Amino acid sequence: MRQNSKLQAIALGVLFACSLATGYELEFSDADYSRQVCSGMWASQSTFINVTFDESSSQGQVAMVIYEWKDVKYLGVTTSTTDDSLPKTYVCTTDAVRVGLCAYDNVGKFIFSSDDGTTANQTTFWTASVALNQTSGASSDSSGLWESSEGNPTPPADNYTSPWRSRDLHHSLRQSSDLLNPSPYGTVAYSQPIQYQVRKTGYYCAAIVPVTVLNPTARQAPTDVPSHPTYNGVVLFRNTFDGQLPATDYPKVNFYLAMFLVYVIAGSAWAWLCYKHVTELLPIQYYLSSLVAFLVIEMVANWVYYRYLNAHGKTAASIVFLFVVAILDAGRNALSFFMLLVVSLGLSVVRESLGRTMLKCQILAGLHFVFGVLYAVGIVELELESTSALILLMFVIPLAFTLSAFLMWILFSLNGTITQLSVRKQRYKLRMFKRLYYILLGTVVIIAAFFVISSMSFSDRLAEDYAAKSWKIRWWLLDGYLALLYFFAFWSIAYLWRPSENNRRLAMSDEIAQEDEDAEDYDLETLQQRTVAREDDEITLVNSRREPEALAEDHVVFEIGDEDIGSDDEGETATKKRRGGERRASGDKEDGADEERQGLMHKNRDE
Repeated sequence: MRQNSKLQAIALGVLFACSLATGYELEFSDADYSRQVCSGMWASQSTFINVTFDESSSQGQVAMVIYEWKDVKYLGVTTSTTDDSLPKTYVCTTDAVRVGLCAYDNVGKFIFSSDDGTTANQTTFWTASVALNQTSGASSDSSGLWESSEGNPTPPADNYTSPWRSRDLHHSLRQSSDLLNPSPYGTVAYSQPIQYQVRKTGYYCAAIVPVTVLNPTARQAPTDVPSHPTYNGVVLFRNTFDGQLPATDYPKVNFYLAMFLVYVIAGSAWAWLCYKHVTELLPIQYYLSSLVAFLVIEMVANWVYYRYLNAHGKTAASIVFLFVVAILDAGRNALSFFMLLVVSLGLSVVRESLGRTMLKCQILAGLHFVFGVLYAVGIVELELESTSALILLMFVIPLAFTLSAFLMWILFSLNGTITQLSVRKQRYKLRMFKRLYYILLGTVVIIAAFFVISSMSFSDRLAEDYAAKSWKIRWWLLDGYLALLYFFAFWSIAYLWRPSENNRRLAMSDEIAQEDEDAEDYDLETLQQRTVAREDDEITLVNSRREPEALAEDHVVFEIGDEDIGSDDEGETATKKRRGGERRASGDKEDGADEERQGLMHKNRDE
């Protein structure tokens, strides 16, 4: 029985150790400019924050605090009520005690200050004074902070009660067992990772500030120099999901998986239409089929990349994978705009070749591809909070220029093609291109609105609370929104150019102008009927306009063939002969008129 208990304990220990290894990690050291590390967290009943110091390189004493950002207003106390230029005092030191900013039992810790009556136990505030590289256990002695010849007050006795305390020490310790993260009393000697339980989703920060003290192990001379703490370590944010991705990026895993499945379903429907009308496919539909396959590959590559990053973190392989995904993303955008541009120019519909214009389209697509790769890598590797605006613009502006060039050229070419089709009365093609124009116009309007919203959001990126407010939606602003917009725009255009029975209407052949706005089926029988009807109308019109005349006896108006030829069997031959007789009759009349004119001329000459 004891052996089974030991095995269970070992198994639980192994599982706990594995759980500690899966989480988002941020390193810290005493040389960092910022004294705190923060990250959003998706919480559950098993989420926590671990702070681990490197015992081989860490020594001295530090003040620690862990809190959720909504409680940042309680961190620190106003240094002076008369001088607003002085910053807040965050750590309780002997000087802060002397001027009454904190209590004696909080020396070496962060100061909690509330103006609305809220207590520290009602918030997420946790603070401790931690002594590094000590072999002794936890200690409540803080004499090291008091041993100074600078006139510090005498340390309080163990039974001292201060008006700063809302309850006495023993009552506080008794109540602390009911708290999720009770703050320890006195100075704690670091011996194992410090764990902070997280039960609510939010933006959490861990701040570590070195506290300069004299060596607490021995009484020092007045000329001794205080030791400055040095430390290195890692803060691990264990979210509700298993993996090493930050909480702000984890939604991308499920998002790209969903996009991959949707693209597969839509691509399957497109493949079925192509198979159904395989003998009637146009060149543009072959190009669209290739792009559909490319999009499926891109979505699965994005999903696999974030899955790999979540499982293994940032490694050399993940960097290579990042460039592959960036190339696929940039290639998709460049190919999409290139194909849209050549369609707008009327390739295979209005003109057979673009000539030198095709080279210009290819150059623009190549530039857009290069700038797209740089942008895709930049938004992943750069930190928006710390990167200068100039560097960010270097990644954004070139791509914005090529994107604007594509959009302007596409809209201009589309207007020209629509005008040409309207003049030639190609109503079916005109209706297709007008719908394409409306789709692109709506997309441009949405992109413009998105640009305004993103600019307003990123304009506050240097604000202290920007990350805390935007960590949940940052992935949507950078990736999700544009990916979803592209999906709807692409499949709307693909629906217009889908394989169908009417494919040949989009070929190089011209549509016969019709009065009716709705296009009808142009089969051979209908065309023949319209041609015969038009010829009969012309014959009727000619006969109605001809005046009757007296004909000479030798004038042949109709040449009737042999009597044995039936009119019922030779209707078409009779029609031709009737037309020939009419032409001969007209010629005879013209000859008679010429003879009369010549006779008159001879008569006048004789007279």
